Amino acid sequence: MIDRRLTVLRAVARHGTVTAAAEVCHLTPSAVSHQLQALAQELDVPLVERVGRNVRLTPAAHALLAHADTLIAQWEQARADLAAYRDNALTGPLRLCGFSSAAAVLLPATVTQLRDTSPQLTVQVREAEPRRAFDLLTSNDVDIGAVVATQDIPTATDPAFEQHFLLHEPLDLLVAREHPLARTPSTALADASTQPWIVGTPGSAYHQLVWLTCASAGFVPHVAHYADEWDTGAALVARGFGVALIPRLAHVPEAHQLARLPLSGHPAPTRRLLAAVRAGSGEQPHIAAGLAALRDVAARYVASTRPQDPGSAVD
Repeated sequence: MIDRRLTVLRAVARHGTVTAAAEVCHLTPSAVSHQLQALAQELDVPLVERVGRNVRLTPAAHALLAHADTLIAQWEQARADLAAYRDNALTGPLRLCGFSSAAAVLLPATVTQLRDTSPQLTVQVREAEPRRAFDLLTSNDVDIGAVVATQDIPTATDPAFEQHFLLHEPLDLLVAREHPLARTPSTALADASTQPWIVGTPGSAYHQLVWLTCASAGFVPHVAHYADEWDTGAALVARGFGVALIPRLAHVPEAHQLARLPLSGHPAPTRRLLAAVRAGSGEQPHIAAGLAALRDVAARYVASTRPQDPGSAVD
């Protein structure tokens, strides 16, 4: 019902190039250019202008985008309102995506809960980095994205999305079992400031996580190796080639001789996990059910990892 050309214009605004927008919208670059030209001709205002190899939106395009954000969010809300008039509102596909740790831990548990509570839903899981998750939401390829709050995702005020807090995930320091730090039950991150580090590829969410967390502890890590898969990073750490920062959700192979040390501090380092949906879509019955199940799973995870004080009551 919403003119697809508005989605194309939003993608160009978000990514800055016709090529990147074409990939998000599942179109060819020439098709993106043609749609923008047709929209500009229909509205009788210029929408883009060339700047070298890239394009820049005109003031008219920015004015149109403000209306497009409102229209698309209202359409998503209308779909939620109309669901009340259907007998089978809670049916059909529900598509989830998440970064590697969430896709391995939170999302399977969410699918299991939905299978028990809403068996009429057909749930699909896709692994995706946080930034890619927002592209998939934009292109309507997924309905809910489990993401990590990083610098390269849309801000909480972006009118195209709604972001819901899930949990603060603790971070651990991964060291070889024979490493001197392995003798302590926990450690401050600054204690590893002089160690060689194993980090993710520059530009990845994991790379950003390590860099920002170390910066907050007052140092820049000396990078010895790059690894994007936990298996690879764990193998390098186990052989004494460096230390690594690992989120609590992440699993490492038990075969490696490793020590996983909780990080101390006030507050202790964590990363913020969110659930993202298209603006206005959160009240659609299948998406609302998915969000509720994901929140339940996150709450159970937090409860299962919270230290228990024997002398206090359990919440």
